[in-house]
Amino acid sequence: MNIRNFLALLCFFWSFQLTAQEGPLFKLHSHNDYLQNVPFWTAFSNHCASIEADVLLVDGQLMVAHEKESVKAGRTLESLYLEPIRKAAQLGLEPSMDFQLLVDIKTEAYATMEVLEEMLENYRDILSDGSKDGVQVVVSGSRPDPNDYSKYSDLIQFDFQSTDLPRDLPWDKIALISLPYSGYSSWNGKGRLVAEEEKVLKELVQQVHNANRPIRFWGAPDSKTAWKAFFDLGIDYINTDQPNKAYEYLRKMPSNVVGSKHQHEIYQPQYLVDGQEEPIKQIILMVGDGNGLAHISAGMYANGGELTLTQLNHIGLVKTQAADDFTTDSAAGATALATGEKVNNRAIGYSVNDTPLQNLPELLRQYNFNSGIVTTDHVTGATPSSFYAHRKDRGMIGGIAQDLSKSQLNLFVGAGKNDFVSGGRSYIKDLEQSGFVMAKSLGEIAQSDQARIGYFASIQGLPKVTNGRSGYLLQAAQNALAFLDSKEAPFFLLIEGAMIDSGGHINDAEMVVEEEIDFDVAIGEVIKYADENPGTLVLITADHETGGVTLPQGSLAEGQVEFEFSTHDHTGIMVPLFAYGAHANEFTGVYENTAIFEKITKLVKKYHYKSEK
Repeated sequence: MNIRNFLALLCFFWSFQLTAQEGPLFKLHSHNDYLQNVPFWTAFSNHCASIEADVLLVDGQLMVAHEKESVKAGRTLESLYLEPIRKAAQLGLEPSMDFQLLVDIKTEAYATMEVLEEMLENYRDILSDGSKDGVQVVVSGSRPDPNDYSKYSDLIQFDFQSTDLPRDLPWDKIALISLPYSGYSSWNGKGRLVAEEEKVLKELVQQVHNANRPIRFWGAPDSKTAWKAFFDLGIDYINTDQPNKAYEYLRKMPSNVVGSKHQHEIYQPQYLVDGQEEPIKQIILMVGDGNGLAHISAGMYANGGELTLTQLNHIGLVKTQAADDFTTDSAAGATALATGEKVNNRAIGYSVNDTPLQNLPELLRQYNFNSGIVTTDHVTGATPSSFYAHRKDRGMIGGIAQDLSKSQLNLFVGAGKNDFVSGGRSYIKDLEQSGFVMAKSLGEIAQSDQARIGYFASIQGLPKVTNGRSGYLLQAAQNALAFLDSKEAPFFLLIEGAMIDSGGHINDAEMVVEEEIDFDVAIGEVIKYADENPGTLVLITADHETGGVTLPQGSLAEGQVEFEFSTHDHTGIMVPLFAYGAHANEFTGVYENTAIFEKITKLVKKYHYKSEK
């Protein structure tokens, strides 16, 4: 074995050990796997329930190849399959060794069977004879007459290849039914099966199952779409030439096909001044961290086909690149929103020239605006801190916490109280000395007549919605709006749904959907506030997309959608911006993320005057 094959084999052992305990709900048939460098190990490490070897009787030996022209010295049924199977059993990699070896005979049946039967006796210790666990040898291709099946060893069963299934067949020697896919369907594995062909395949599956046997189709499409379709049809052995890709896809499929346990009734906007030149008194910026168009689509489908967000009419597309990278992080993305400047990744309100940048709350204070932030993240998280802090790196948590007391914010709500206790010093005292009153509950915020108020929702981070956080963002938004509204002054409010991004990073489809819907509940509350207060501009966008999400399939009737992630990181895909209320029409089109700050600033200057203070 050459070094490349040896290293590949080590990788297969490692991946097998990682997944050996999973017990997949599907069965793969590894077809043409002898074309792999290490054919048995490739199929075995990907938990194939059926492993096929094409064999030819050549000079008394069972050679593995599709035709005589492809025969290569040394590549025998024993060397490529039976000996590795024994090695796997000796190593205890799979205690039951409960899979089938499908021997597809390409030469004359009876002569080949004679050699095969004699050979298998030498491997009785690892093979099943029907009374014990072990590998089941199933003969396919050129086979003896069914009337002769019973004459062969108890180590051998057969593949039957017809839909004519009379009772007098030697059923005790028939392991499965294999059929040519092209005889029943012309679908190529792209798009969807047409209803007529789907019906035919379902009936075939049912017919074979009624005979109490598994079914396999050969010559079938070999793609992700096909694997899922065949799984849904109940085909027992899914045929593939790509065992690794098929196994990974089908293994993840149950967690990647999701709906929602938190569907909600959307709020229907009234559109009273939507897009009109109404003087702006309130600006509410909502950031779904990592929230791309696919994430929004998934939440919409899982919520019965609509969100409050998708009722909005004014939509733009936002470019998200950082100053030093095609793909932004949250710090640079949020800083662009907060300051109107492109900065390097990891920078919080800090320019490429190493100088602090004026953020929206600082600018708006000059126009007598109050400001606040609400987040499901730590208060010191990259997105919220970009609206009050000035630090070269987002990892400078102590400095970011210190900056909050120096900020122009009137309100903050978020997690991470421990971030404000560092090195024996409490930055919470600095907050209190700067005028922040620390609330003990969300409910206190709306009733407060203080000029500044803060609330830590947890010592560390908040749980995700699926672990019990449902309702927090809605209540935080309600109380923040009530607090700022009571001041009888214009205000700016940032509301961040942070954990859409977290779900994208860990490729957790359920988390993305539930966080999306939770964010939409808060959006409904904000849109309702805008309808009740006509001078409100609502902007809903993202700092970047996370996960490289696509939605290959779904079910509108069941409220389910299938996710496919291409990365665990951010991407450079444009993100949507939805605008509602006064001057919403000015946010359509395609533009840089810095333009959002510029457009807000222009509107503020149009209707408000700088304070002389």
